[in-house]
Amino acid sequence: MSPQALLLRYRALWEAATRHPFLEGVRTGALPEPAFRRWLVQDYHFVGGLLASQAYVLAAAPRADQRVVALGLVALVDELDWLEGHARERGLALEVPIHSTCQEYVDFLRSLHRAPYPAQITALWACERAYLDAWTGAAPGAEPYREFVRRWTQPAFAQYVTALESCASRALGTASAAEREAAEQAFRRVAELERAFWEMTWEGGEP
Repeated sequence: MSPQALLLRYRALWEAATRHPFLEGVRTGALPEPAFRRWLVQDYHFVGGLLASQAYVLAAAPRADQRVVALGLVALVDELDWLEGHARERGLALEVPIHSTCQEYVDFLRSLHRAPYPAQITALWACERAYLDAWTGAAPGAEPYREFVRRWTQPAFAQYVTALESCASRALGTASAAEREAAEQAFRRVAELERAFWEMTWEGGEP
């Protein structure tokens, strides 16, 4: 099993995770402003949770993967700064409660510190690949959102996702059957939670 094999096996699930009316609204400019504001605040919460969970991935990573995972951690710190700046520009309070859907995603990622490394690195790759695919589908984006599309479609981010895929491929290549099963389940859960996150930002609801 490889990361590419997972994308093929769960093509419909992945399509649902990376194609959504929210993203179509980004592409056309028809996205309702409340949905975008909700996404920005909740994505900030999500990135903070991903930062904490990725630290566990780094702790478990073999020597060959450490630089890739560590550089990703630094990028997440920069991303928090970037999101804070955009929130200030829009007068958004980032101290609002985390939405239950976002909390569910963060809790899942944090729970992976008990999973074998192949599952951890596969889930991390899936998170980042989902964003690459989702924002690529929204490219170039309408002017209000073009900077956001550009951030997750730029060559440096695509290269990072490719590097994570290489890490996941190595891990899966030497994994036991039980570890491969855990990685597959982690991939599927990431795809389900990505879809749920877009639904949350689009539909709103309780925080």
